[in-house]
Amino acid sequence: MKFDLIAFLTNPFVPMFLATVIGVMIGNIKIGKFSLGQSGGLFVGIFFGWLLYSKYCIPFMLDPSNPKKGLIAGAPKYAANYFKNGVVSDTLFTFTLILFIASVGLLAGKDIAKVVKKYGARFILLGGLITGTGALMTYLATIIFTGQNNFAVAGVYTGALTSSPALAAALESTAKYGVDAQAQVGLGHAIGYAPGVLVVIITLNIFPLIFKMDLEKEKIRFKAEMKSFSDKGAKENDIKEVGMDVVSFLAVCLVGYFVGLINIYLPFIKWFSLGSTGGVLIAALCLGHIGKIGPLNFRMDNKILSAIRDLTLSLFLAIVGLQYGYETVASLGGSGATLAVISFVAGLAALTVGFIVARYVFKMNWIIIAGAICGGMTSTPGLGAAIDATKTDEVAAGYGATYPFGLLCTVIFVIILHMVT
Repeated sequence: MKFDLIAFLTNPFVPMFLATVIGVMIGNIKIGKFSLGQSGGLFVGIFFGWLLYSKYCIPFMLDPSNPKKGLIAGAPKYAANYFKNGVVSDTLFTFTLILFIASVGLLAGKDIAKVVKKYGARFILLGGLITGTGALMTYLATIIFTGQNNFAVAGVYTGALTSSPALAAALESTAKYGVDAQAQVGLGHAIGYAPGVLVVIITLNIFPLIFKMDLEKEKIRFKAEMKSFSDKGAKENDIKEVGMDVVSFLAVCLVGYFVGLINIYLPFIKWFSLGSTGGVLIAALCLGHIGKIGPLNFRMDNKILSAIRDLTLSLFLAIVGLQYGYETVASLGGSGATLAVISFVAGLAALTVGFIVARYVFKMNWIIIAGAICGGMTSTPGLGAAIDATKTDEVAAGYGATYPFGLLCTVIFVIILHMVT
């Protein structure tokens, strides 16, 4: 039997599992109090994504500087597959994302009503403030860094916020300018995505150190705030927890995916949708709060849901790295480096402003803030980083409460960016 090494290496499951395993091992290495945690898979994935695409696709392109020209005649099947689907397809990306979001939403669902009742309109303001700050920094970048393609810069904004729905809005609003303009938006998004994830991971780990926050005290404060609602007579859903209800879990995924497909019309913005991430998150939080509908029990064992969360998050981050690895590394030279810097700075400014307002104006605790600022950015990798940094799933309540408003504002600011640049 002849072993085909290239076919083995270019099979999407091989780099996905390999990047995940190595990433988890690297993430467990601690330097002082700092460790990459599950984000290790992101960086390993970026390296593997760059290496595999460079070796098994780029050499077969007619013009590597212009991928639209296609592949040379007789290019091998694996090169054609990479050219069409990337190192890992969007299907695997979306699948792991849905499972991760569903498990996190169900874990946090029981407290979502208390969180929204306590902080209310502040989540709306944070969603607008965070996305608005990112848009402003991106706009200023077009003035400071002259000569950049404005369509690419708009794509960088959606990448910095790691927002796929915003990318869809950007592509739609640039359709009238032609395919080349849309290609620049896609390129900017691809270049800006990894720095957008990186800045979230860094800030969530260094903010507690810079602002001298005690993580354990913040957890105690959060639990006290949630308990105060129970003590004041807030209705509790006393539902018996089950080990793992597979049917109920998949029902959450199905309902959420459907909700994400629903198009919502708003004046000036036209149509937009929550996407699979937003739809599944909203469904999981709502059904997790309700607890039980007929034979379907949505209150499942925390340890089992946490295991699903950890597994799918590790896979998801590795896939993100594999998908955007080549563009990220290739962008380190020339104008791509400038776009990557714009993404990092825009993300950093958005997170910092959001944190300062939430902490010192709204007087919110770190557990809620960590989720809320990531929700304001609509950053799913950020949610994973927030869980990793705080060691609790409770951050998902803040994330879920801010996400819809962050998404809406992101779409609005994308359209505005195209109008003013």
